[in-house]
Amino acid sequence: MTDLILTTYDWVPEAPRGFVRDLRIRWALEEEALPYRVETTPFKDRGPEHFAHQPFAQVPWLTDGDLTIFESGAILLHLGEMSDKLLPTDRRARSECKEWLVAALNSMEMASVPWSIFHFMRQTEGQMFGFFDNWVKDLRVKRLETVLAQREWLAGSFSIADILMVDVLRLIDRFSGLDEAPACKAYVERGMARPAFKKAYADQMAHFAAAD
Repeated sequence: MTDLILTTYDWVPEAPRGFVRDLRIRWALEEEALPYRVETTPFKDRGPEHFAHQPFAQVPWLTDGDLTIFESGAILLHLGEMSDKLLPTDRRARSECKEWLVAALNSMEMASVPWSIFHFMRQTEGQMFGFFDNWVKDLRVKRLETVLAQREWLAGSFSIADILMVDVLRLIDRFSGLDEAPACKAYVERGMARPAFKKAYADQMAHFAAAD
């Protein structure tokens, strides 16, 4: 098997470290024990080659032979199809895994990213923040809480859907958004306790620290 190549930034400021989305891909690669190496693209000088792989000049992207894949959800689906460890073979469970993966990106992350930007900017007062705070806590986290109160993982066994959902919820938890959602918080803790997550997280932190 040709080594997979994961490309991320050569450096990022301290605030996003541990949350850059190459972590999701590192985690999946570690769970599946797939051989891979990490390459970098400049954070401060995003040129034509970067746009050729990722049209929004973001990271990560994955190179698999003659394929180059961007967007963390698409990469996770690609990796999930390489074995049965992270994408169930049962038709119903496989469908459930895919719908929860999309839900993590479209329902949860779409709300949590602007909400977290308010927190990063320390602008957590006013009508606009209140709108996003309600969207995240009442319309998203509370509803997910009812689901996770009844199951360990989203699609039966641990899957790519859990990698994405745990990572999205980690950012919400960073700003205490899970304080009133014990099932969601416990779910995040289960995900972060997995050896593959610990390895992926440590590797990302070491990668950016080495560039300082």
